[in-house]
Amino acid sequence: MNACVRAVARCALARCCIPYAVLEGYQGLVDGGDKVKRVGWEDLRGIMPLGGTVIGSARCLPFRSRPGRLAACLNMVKLGIDALIVVGGDGSLTGADILRAEWAGLVEELAKEGKVTQEEATGVGAELKIVGLVGSIDNDMAMTDITIGANTSLHRICEALDSIVSTALSHQRAFVVEVMGRHCGWLALMAAIAVGADWVFLPERPPPMTSRYPDWESEMCALLQRNKEMGNRKALIIVCEGAIDQSLQPLKPEKVKEVIEKRLGLDTRVTTLGHIQRGGTPSAYDRFLATVQGARAVDAVLEANPTTMSPMIGMSENQVTSVPLMEAVKTTKEVANCVSRKDFAAAMDLRDPEFKHAYDAYIESTLLADAPLSNSVPATHRLRVGICHVGAPAGGMNAATRSAVRLLLNRGHTPLGFSNGFQGLVDGDVKTLNWQDVNGWTTRGGSELGTNRVQPAPLPEFLELGLLAYSFQKWGLQALLVIGGFEGFTSVLNLSRARALYPAFCIPIIHLPATVSNNVPGTDYSLGSDTALNAIVEACDRIKLSAAASRKRVFIVEVQGGECGYLATLGGLAAGATTSYIPEEGLNLARIQTDIQHLKRRYIEEDQRGIANEGRVILRNEAVGAKTYTTEQLANIIRDEAKGLFDARTAVLGHLQQGGVPSPLDRCRAVRLAVNCVDWLERVAFESLEKKLNGSNTDVNRDSDDIKSTRRPNVYCPDSDTACVIGIRGAQVTYSPVESVAGETNLTKRKATMRPWWLELQGLTR
Repeated sequence: MNACVRAVARCALARCCIPYAVLEGYQGLVDGGDKVKRVGWEDLRGIMPLGGTVIGSARCLPFRSRPGRLAACLNMVKLGIDALIVVGGDGSLTGADILRAEWAGLVEELAKEGKVTQEEATGVGAELKIVGLVGSIDNDMAMTDITIGANTSLHRICEALDSIVSTALSHQRAFVVEVMGRHCGWLALMAAIAVGADWVFLPERPPPMTSRYPDWESEMCALLQRNKEMGNRKALIIVCEGAIDQSLQPLKPEKVKEVIEKRLGLDTRVTTLGHIQRGGTPSAYDRFLATVQGARAVDAVLEANPTTMSPMIGMSENQVTSVPLMEAVKTTKEVANCVSRKDFAAAMDLRDPEFKHAYDAYIESTLLADAPLSNSVPATHRLRVGICHVGAPAGGMNAATRSAVRLLLNRGHTPLGFSNGFQGLVDGDVKTLNWQDVNGWTTRGGSELGTNRVQPAPLPEFLELGLLAYSFQKWGLQALLVIGGFEGFTSVLNLSRARALYPAFCIPIIHLPATVSNNVPGTDYSLGSDTALNAIVEACDRIKLSAAASRKRVFIVEVQGGECGYLATLGGLAAGATTSYIPEEGLNLARIQTDIQHLKRRYIEEDQRGIANEGRVILRNEAVGAKTYTTEQLANIIRDEAKGLFDARTAVLGHLQQGGVPSPLDRCRAVRLAVNCVDWLERVAFESLEKKLNGSNTDVNRDSDDIKSTRRPNVYCPDSDTACVIGIRGAQVTYSPVESVAGETNLTKRKATMRPWWLELQGLTR
């Protein structure tokens, strides 16, 4: 919320508007006086890393009645406030819309009573503009993918659950953990996906989850017992605070604990995370979300007119959206109505479209198929699917692999993992992965399969294609999932281009982008980029504290990214950097001199006004000006030009951006995209098989000596659209043929030639 306040106020100032901060929510509007304060640029510095809200929030009973809203109207008119940007849940947004609907009548009443002049009534009081921003950890608002605060809350939950899992493993215990969410199970479901929980209870979908069991007690205990027999040392159950059973009765953690202890005899503990989920430093994504939505809210105020409906600013993937506020509130309330009618399918459909997909993916990757599943494939269509990691490690690689392996197993396929990428396949370091092999991979950073930059290419210094084709045949590969960065993309491209010479490569091949640099063409996001951003923002927060303590100090922080400025741009926006230097804009002496003059003005102004000097950071992408303006050289130039007014230091973050526990967002994206990858591989392979079956072609691949007992259907996919890159573009999951994507790629600079969506954020940072 603080990042939102900062963005709204500073963007308003930049557009020559006058921002006021209303303290304690609607209560501040009703009370007026010192509860409504005009804010300037300096009032908002240093608030980005703070949890909660610096302007306060409170429930206000008087505002729910007309006299209370009349008092609020009076205070606003007297201060000249003719627009209100509200950050809150459905109740707060509904209250704002009511105020707008009554506004004309309220102003008229104040004018009749002589409390406002006719000039005020026809001037600032003539119209009220309302814009809503959704601040809710529950993520329960319809018509937006995510709400401000939800991602940070998920971070807090996952941090706690990761610690609880360690304790559970040590003591072989079961833990039942209650998380917030009211009537929305988003936090519970995403946390279950992000930590690989054994079971989850949601308000929208009461258990049992499948038709194989008569009640949830039998279903849950069967799952836990089977996991224990397979060697699991822990059991983790997540319960949303609004969870219910099929009869709409509340389902509490204590009841779940009682069932586990009675039926399974497991030592079980209950943990309620409570308000720890609401606090703490905001995540990088929440800072980005609040900043871009806050800026858009100011634009919406300036664009509004008396005929437009009050808008709600939302988000669909990386695209900021504007939808009718009350339509969103109405749809949100309809979810609870569906649940009360026991129409759980409709309740699921009213959530964000990805909610149901995430739920289905979680169920299929959690429930080991002890009986044929409805979506399991016939024996004639079961595939041998290779999985490998290529390039540098990135957060989410392991989570994607785990989900892919478990889905493939549940559908009757055989997943084969290559250790250390394609080199491992050639060396014969290949293993048939089972359910337990990937247990616990969701929360692990790095690459459990192992990864390197070796890739197949028709060049002597790379892996020889003929040898690789022989290995494809030797292991009977019928589909391939490549998880990795730009080397993964070029590997798939080279395999696709070599199909005419090597028919072994004529199988469905899909690349799931995973790199901190986020430079893979064909997608807006790569796995690992959010984990890296959180590492950068956390480091910058600490560096700024050091810089502030030393007073006049500027840090030049070097971040990774190669020729792609994504990390520097998003990191600078989320960390509150003074500016960021990226290859897309280049760097020269004129730009450096402009920034130095800006810094000098800021420090001089702070001294003149007696304001404590602020610690500042500048983010530099590792490749920008690499031959001339190195990080150390930039610090030297700035230090010399400052003439003693302030100091300059350096910080090179290096490989800490690639390591650590993956962020919850990267884990959830990994699961979502892995499911889509498996679905695509199946669809493409099955289309090939159906063509052969319809043509009465019953040929099978000739079995090699290594796998004599395996007879496999003949998959043959020579078309260019059967080797693709999966991506998130705008609000859609896309499958782009690598050949077409290569046409919009600068292979030398290792990035797309098209203007990236995030580049416009450079201006917003400044």
